[in-house]
Amino acid sequence: MEKIFLHFANQTARLSGKPWTFLVCLGVVVVWAVTGPLFGFSNRWQLVINTGTTIVTFLMVFLIQNTQNRDGAAIQAKLDELLHAVSTADERFVGIERLSEKELDLILAQVEARAMRLRGAGLPVVATRREDAVREQKAGRKGAAPKAAGAGRKTRSAA
Repeated sequence: MEKIFLHFANQTARLSGKPWTFLVCLGVVVVWAVTGPLFGFSNRWQLVINTGTTIVTFLMVFLIQNTQNRDGAAIQAKLDELLHAVSTADERFVGIERLSEKELDLILAQVEARAMRLRGAGLPVVATRREDAVREQKAGRKGAAPKAAGAGRKTRSAA
């Protein structure tokens, strides 16, 4: 049963995001609006569109939520794997998605403060590791000590 629902949810999510799906839905609404005079804009005529859109919306909420839950879990698993794979990464971050919003806000503030300390007040510089190393070497020659990679981080080997 779960496999059938999974397949149905995936296909529905894919189809609902296509431009032609929007055009089909728009066409249904246009046909409904054009038929208004034929039915005298009656309550039954209005009930058709109201009931149809309510049912579709109700079902789509659950299908889209299911897809988003699975996507979020997959992304989380991939990020956790990266934390395990990178030797200087702080593995205490694995599983933080289960913390409260208040706890996550505190962690985010600490991470942002660390980033500000490391990069200063300016914007981050987009560079390769090699370009970073060259920039740090140049800074070292001018008397400034280059920043050690992973300084202050708790790693697997330090745990």
